[in-house]
Amino acid sequence: MNTLSMIFSTFFGTGFFPIAPGTAASFLTVLLFKLGLYRLPWPFQALIIVVLFIAGGAASTRYARLLNRKDPGRIVIDETCGQLIALFLVTPGWKELLLAFFLFRIFDIIKPYPIRKLEAIPHGWGIMADDVGAGLAAAGFLRLILLFL
Repeated sequence: MNTLSMIFSTFFGTGFFPIAPGTAASFLTVLLFKLGLYRLPWPFQALIIVVLFIAGGAASTRYARLLNRKDPGRIVIDETCGQLIALFLVTPGWKELLLAFFLFRIFDIIKPYPIRKLEAIPHGWGIMADDVGAGLAAAGFLRLILLFL
C-alpha cells in the first residue's frame, strides 16, 4: 500500500523531477489535457477531479506520514488536481492552456488569502485543498481574461 501511495501522490514519479516538481506536474497535466482529456464529456472531467481529490488526499496522507513531513515537495497529485480544475471546460488552444497553466502556478505559489488558510486542514486534505483553491481562483481569472481576448 505504501508503494501505491507513493506512486499516486507523486503522479507516477513526476514528483521526483529534480527541479520544480510541482511545476513539472502542472505542465504534464496541461499536456495530457491537450492530448485528449479535453475530449471527455464534462461530467467525466468533473468525476476525474473528484476522484483525484479523494484518492490524492488519502495517498498524500499516507505518503507524507511515511516521509514524516507535513507537505513534501514530492507530492504533486495536488498540482495535478488543481491544474485540472483550472483547465475544466477550457478550449484546448495553446493560448488558453498556457494562461491556465501560468495562472494556476501563480496562485499555487503565492497562495493569496484565503487559499493559504486551506493548508491548515489536517493531513493530505490540506495538501490537496490549497491547490483546489488555487485551481478555482485560476479558473475564475482565466474566464475573466478570456472575456477580453
